[in-house]
Amino acid sequence: MKKITTRALSVLLLALGIIFGMTLFVLRYVDEGRDWALYFAGANSGAGGELRDRNGELLASFDATRSAFSADGETRVACYHITGDYWDRSGTGALSAYWDRMQEYSLLSGTTKKEPRQFTLTVDASLCRTAYFAVGYNRRGAAMLMNYRTGEVLAMVSAPSVDPINGEVPVAESAFINRCLSATFAPGSVFKLVTAAAAIEDVPDLSSRSFLCEGEYTIGSVDIHCTGVHGWQSVEQAMANSCNCAFAQIAVAAGYNSLYRHVKDYGFLDGYELDGIPSVAGSYRTEFAGNPELAWSGIGQSTDLVCPFAMLRYVAAIANDGMLARPRLILTDEPAELTRLVEASTAKKLKEMMSYNVVTHYDPANNFPGISHLCAKTGTAETGDGSSHAWFTGFLDDPSHPYAFVVVIERGGGGLQAAGPVARRILQAAIARDGG
Repeated sequence: MKKITTRALSVLLLALGIIFGMTLFVLRYVDEGRDWALYFAGANSGAGGELRDRNGELLASFDATRSAFSADGETRVACYHITGDYWDRSGTGALSAYWDRMQEYSLLSGTTKKEPRQFTLTVDASLCRTAYFAVGYNRRGAAMLMNYRTGEVLAMVSAPSVDPINGEVPVAESAFINRCLSATFAPGSVFKLVTAAAAIEDVPDLSSRSFLCEGEYTIGSVDIHCTGVHGWQSVEQAMANSCNCAFAQIAVAAGYNSLYRHVKDYGFLDGYELDGIPSVAGSYRTEFAGNPELAWSGIGQSTDLVCPFAMLRYVAAIANDGMLARPRLILTDEPAELTRLVEASTAKKLKEMMSYNVVTHYDPANNFPGISHLCAKTGTAETGDGSSHAWFTGFLDDPSHPYAFVVVIERGGGGLQAAGPVARRILQAAIARDGG
């Protein structure tokens, strides 16, 4: 009897071991099966594919024996943070994010497809080249252009960049980081678009109020300095003047709860996905720290940090009467997915203010020739080390050219001077692409 019990226990332990081993194998197979299947075939176990832009221009290709990129060096560099590479060095590249879909690996058969597949992105490689060289290969920065009606991202560039096939050229520090999706920056005055939205909705007498700027505004023994002496201003004038004194008062009038709610509701505290490619979350004080700090946050300083992609989503929604067309990177025939991000009346007021900015303060005839219906906001964000990030963001209020954009030049100086010319070149190229 004792021998039978021992044998039964041994069989039970063996069975449990087999079940445990099979469970572990299945879990690892689901997680790592593709890598096992491709191990002896190098790149892809016979699968072939092409990654192309919206016009059919080749960005990358692979088959059973080789992996390649565009034959044009400028395209490889300008589009690197879109394509990524075959070695997962960039966290936002389509080759990594869509690799399984391009190969159509099957867990059931343990194989990939044999027929080559073309994977088409929404981006326009020519616009990416224009954007990249407008940002400048010797500067650090980011630029994005999106159709705010369809959500299609037409350009996304980050500098410095990488030529994925030229291993002999030294790679600049942080070149693998996509500053459009994977970085945050102090926003400076572009954040006044958020503060203004909070005030429009939560300060009942905003339209009849005036705000005094004498070059300096003191709140709780803290001095907030402005770039000029603007006198008494309406909120529209304060936006056009990008007046720190006025917006410090506007932030306090709106209150912390209103600002925090709008920052959160507009998505600045969340990371998002651009067709499966993640972006990073921004930062804003999660607890009230007093009116002086609230005033600083309302002008885009304090601990405010914004991802360029989040700002693009916001201005795109303003352009589209408050409706956000879900940003996308994969070209499809499916209609845009629309969600309300900004109240329609608030978006209308912000659009009017952004248009007023351009007409009264940005000298559009000289700074933006050939570009009509521009609505925009500049930002010059102090970094604390004596330098400033340059921002320029906005859109064209034009159904023929429904483009929203964001440009950030890291430690570039003034927004209009450093980031404005980049936006001008991108918009001019996009308009020319449409036939003027």
